[in-house]
Amino acid sequence: DPDTRTPAFRLPPLACDAHCHIFGPGDRYPYAPDRSYTPPDAPLEMFAALHARLGVGRAVIVNASVHGTDNRVALDAIAQSEGRYRAVANLDGTITEKGIEALHDGGFRGCRFNFVRHLGGVPDMKVFDRIVAMVAAHGWHIDLHFDAVDLPDYAAMLRRLPVPYTIDHMGRVLASDGLKQRPFETLLALLRNDEKCWVKISGAERVSTAGPPFRDAAPFARALVEAAPDRIIWGTDWPHPNVRVMPNDGDLVDLIPLFAPEPELQHRILVANPARLFDFD
Repeated sequence: DPDTRTPAFRLPPLACDAHCHIFGPGDRYPYAPDRSYTPPDAPLEMFAALHARLGVGRAVIVNASVHGTDNRVALDAIAQSEGRYRAVANLDGTITEKGIEALHDGGFRGCRFNFVRHLGGVPDMKVFDRIVAMVAAHGWHIDLHFDAVDLPDYAAMLRRLPVPYTIDHMGRVLASDGLKQRPFETLLALLRNDEKCWVKISGAERVSTAGPPFRDAAPFARALVEAAPDRIIWGTDWPHPNVRVMPNDGDLVDLIPLFAPEPELQHRILVANPARLFDFD
């Protein structure tokens, strides 16, 4: 949505959009030949303008699958951010220790694995295990993107991980399936019982089945906040690739008081928690 509404909710200073993307421009940062979709360009200038409109002070760029394992778009953005940006990388089996060191020095603090079926499904688990072991030495976390239906099948694997992990978009559960659905109960159990587990209360437009302004996602976010307020982070998921209904980011910001009405909790979720996980100064 190019007409971002200025939200009524005022974000606190240094609020972090902990899940967002930069796409292209494709002539400078080419899209991967084997990508599963082609987004419209959403370059750094648009990214910065969005955050200025919303009042976002910090951001975490999740390097999207359309750029493959070319992480330059995020590296370059961090270099221009004066310490306000961090990033999560896409890696594959060719990554070396020196490559991870270079990304760490450039401001990366995690790497992402997609398990979502329409984005390629299960990664090579031997490569997964090797990369997890490599990034552990740098204090990184891993970022995991699941289809809700598959989350129960991976719970045991997640509990065995030797590093912290984040689960994207509230596990992509569907609001119409209710708070008692098995995938959401699995997510809550992980959050309550595994101190390595973090959850992003992002993707309200993916969780919602009622449509804009996506308020039916709020009970799910609220339950997650209550389960582990020190391991919850928030993000816009701008520019919202592969959504059924395009959200206005002003509406997404205005959901935050429904997720966490208390100012102290808002500060934790928006400022303190991401500062800790992503090693902001």
